[in-house]
Amino acid sequence: MSSVLAEALLEVLVCPKSKQPLIYFPRGEDDRDEAAAFLLCPASRLRYPIRDGVPVMLVDEATSVDQAVVDTLTARARQLGLPFTGRSQGDGGPRSA
Repeated sequence: MSSVLAEALLEVLVCPKSKQPLIYFPRGEDDRDEAAAFLLCPASRLRYPIRDGVPVMLVDEATSVDQAVVDTLTARARQLGLPFTGRSQGDGGPRSA
């Protein structure tokens, strides 16, 4: 099953903890495998899994990541041209650190 999330969902999806936009990695950190897809919230430093094509937006199911990991993943998102989610609530682009 494909883990690519619908554009309409990405337009409204935000972190349940911080209410801030997420970065959607549809093919994982290495941009190679849809089974490794996840959502990252730079504001709360949480990584949300996507299981069977469904984002698991529960804070208790998220993985906490260090700021250095957030910085690395945000840079990787810029390199890959990945947008932030929740574009209807923000500017839609990765912010500079």
